[in-house]
Formats: sequence, structure tokens, C-alpha cells
Amino acid sequence: MTSSMHAPTQCPSRVGVYVCHCGTNIAGMVDVEAVTQFATSLVGVVVARHYSYMCSDPGQMLIKNDILMEGLNRVIVASCTPNMHEATFRNACTEAGLNPFLFQMTNIREQCSWVTEDASAATEKAKSLVAAAVKRVGWQVPLEMRQVAVKQSALIVGGGIAGIEAALRLADSGKHVYLVEREPSIGGHMSRLYKTFPTLDCAA
Repeated sequence: MTSSMHAPTQCPSRVGVYVCHCGTNIAGMVDVEAVTQFATSLVGVVVARHYSYMCSDPGQMLIKNDILMEGLNRVIVASCTPNMHEATFRNACTEAGLNPFLFQMTNIREQCSWVTEDASAATEKAKSLVAAAVKRVGWQVPLEMRQVAVKQSALIVGGGIAGIEAALRLADSGKHVYLVEREPSIGGHMSRLYKTFPTLDCAA
């Protein structure tokens, strides 16, 4: 993937922040309304909303509409782990015409509400995570995905038993294999043995 040649700006002018309730997973511990209100005070944020499930179709539609109507050039979602829905929100941004790499997700579920016992402390931590995300997204630049042809070959460094076995398995799968060994012959420590247990076969 390649990045745009334009230099990033630290404080982009139009950022949208979206705080997810995740049912009670987040809202049961974090004051999502307070976090949303806090987000509106951050430099560059022009819209901040909270919703029961941001990953739902209506939640995604909120983001898409704001990108189009408010002219957002950066989007932040404060919700669960990016492993679950980062691709979901990136796709939503793409469908609304925003480069998906101008999206930032911050985890206020696993890293906040689920691991903090005090609601007030959880809310303050969520605010800090959102503020950090707003700061970070300002430095992100548009990226473009591209496909590059991959040569179906492999280099194995070390001709010991492990290297030989790896080379054979790769070769059996149809890959062209280069096996590199610094010694005059392959075999590693195995080649120095006399016989192998329990078959007493010749090690060489």
C-alpha cells in the first residue's frame, strides 16, 4: 500500500466522533453522554454522537450521513476492539467517499469498561482514549491498497533437519525452494551422529 504525498496536519478541521453503548457492555460502566459531550470540546471535532450499537446498519448510516452532510475528513469510533469491527467502519467510510485509512477506532470496552470497576474512573479513561484518538487521527494520511505479484518461491536458511523438512514440505506444495547452508554439506548436528535411536539407522 502507498500513502499520499501530502503532509499530514496535526489538527484536521472536520472530525466526527461516535461513541458506542454496545448495549450495557460500555454504557453500563461508562457515561457515554459525558464522553460525547467531552468530544465536542476537542479541537477539530465538528460532530459527536452516541448510539446503542454503532456497528449496526443504523449506526453506520449515522457515520455515512455525517461524512456527506458535514463534510467530515476524519472519523473516530469509540467502541469495542478493532479486531471485531474495524473493517466494518472502514467500509462504511469508503461507501461514503472517505478514505478508510482516515478512520481511527479506539477501544473503550475491553480497555476501559470491562477492566475498570469505578464508573467515574471508567468515564474519565474513556475521555482520555477519545482525546488520544482525535490527536492521532490528525496525523493519518490517505492510503491506497494495491496488489503486487508475489513470486512463489521460498528461501530456507540453514540445512539442518528442520531446514530440510521445511524445504521438502514447501517443495511438495509446489513452491520453488532455495536451501542455503554455510557448511560444506547439509544435515546440521544430525550429520555428526553415528546412529539414530531407536532404529539405529545411519545418521548420515
